[in-house]
Amino acid sequence: MNIHFIAIGGAAMHNLAITLKQKGYRVTGSDDEIVEPSKSRLEKHGLLPETFGWDVNRITTGLDAVILGMHAREDNPELAKAKELGIKIYSYPEFLYEQTKNKTRVVIGGSHGKTTITSMIMHVLKENNVDFDYMVGAQIEGFETMVRLSESAKIAVFEGDEYLSSPIDRRPKFHLYQPQIGLLSGIAWDHINVFPTFDNYVEQFREFARLMPNNAHLIYFDGDENLRKIASENASRLKVTGYNEHAADVTEGQTQLVIANGKHIGLTVFGRHNLQNISGAHIICQQLGVTDEDFYRSIATFSGAARRLEKLAETNNMTIFRDFAHSPSKLKATVEAVKQQFPDRKLTAVMELHTFSSLKKEFLPLYKNSMEKADEAFVYFSPHTIEHKKLEPITSEQVKEAFGREDLQVFTDSDQLFSVLKNLPHNNQNLLLMSSGTFSGKDLPDFAKSLTEE
Repeated sequence: MNIHFIAIGGAAMHNLAITLKQKGYRVTGSDDEIVEPSKSRLEKHGLLPETFGWDVNRITTGLDAVILGMHAREDNPELAKAKELGIKIYSYPEFLYEQTKNKTRVVIGGSHGKTTITSMIMHVLKENNVDFDYMVGAQIEGFETMVRLSESAKIAVFEGDEYLSSPIDRRPKFHLYQPQIGLLSGIAWDHINVFPTFDNYVEQFREFARLMPNNAHLIYFDGDENLRKIASENASRLKVTGYNEHAADVTEGQTQLVIANGKHIGLTVFGRHNLQNISGAHIICQQLGVTDEDFYRSIATFSGAARRLEKLAETNNMTIFRDFAHSPSKLKATVEAVKQQFPDRKLTAVMELHTFSSLKKEFLPLYKNSMEKADEAFVYFSPHTIEHKKLEPITSEQVKEAFGREDLQVFTDSDQLFSVLKNLPHNNQNLLLMSSGTFSGKDLPDFAKSLTEE
């Protein structure tokens, strides 16, 4: 097949392009901007466009399909040419479904935890030599790409994002997969630019369950009231199973699962949210034929997905973590996890307001008390990012009031923030850096290394 990607530089898009080339397809692509790591990875596989920008001459009748990324605009000239020529146009979730419609599809959705749960399942399946396809939203140790599509696998495991599929397909991505096994980890309002009310946001998860085929298996976190309602509404049509936090102990800075007969299994990951994630992953792995013994043996070696409580550097007296946390629920869970794991260490938590929702003044009050477990708390936002997203300006005072901490320090200059962080005491200290961005271009691994090598 000849496939052309419009906006090939996206995280999911470039991974899909690579896996399709590995599958033997002829793949081309275009984008007006491609940044790292997409740029280097596309170049490595011979897929980096020779020039950036849109060129209608790339769209010909020789193409079997075009895959349209969310980064492209509705008036994209290549898209217009593809429509004119009658070429089949897919969003990437639509294409993933098309490639796996005859397989057992497992989809993990939810406002938080979906990347980690998907990663846990992938790790366990790989450790137990199960052949499977996948799509996940982060780089995972042991997996070269974030997408795999094969002829051999009978199972496909997808992270189910609730954001829109493409500029011309306004359906949430996870509505397109129609899984035989679906998991919902929790609902906490996000993507305010697309889902203007919480009720509207909840409705997307209700629709996910409605679109599951009859007799499919819906697995849900039982601690979420809205998910309990959704499960109840579908109980006559679907098999429904609730899960809660896995039993565990924390001993000398290590979390250990408590399983049958009081046996303990040591973990690399930690936090109540990860104990919930493990419970959900366990049920799915059981459904896919993995025994309890094999699951626990495998989960003990799971080290986490990139940017999910990722350990950047450490000494005997200090550890620096990076996390993707940006929404209020993710922020609160991550801060509490680190403090619970290291109760005797001072915790300095640093968060960047970067997403569309987090920079909206109407959304800011949802962050109240989300950093209360940190001993010291910093928030950074870039006025330039607000201007770029064409949002109404916010002030440091509004941010401080929204978070509800008198001692919160708010920065709009990342150089100034990192100068302060550089001078933190390094004894009996943990530093937690949280953002879906980069704190305006900071190299966080390099910064963490500089702190621990002094």
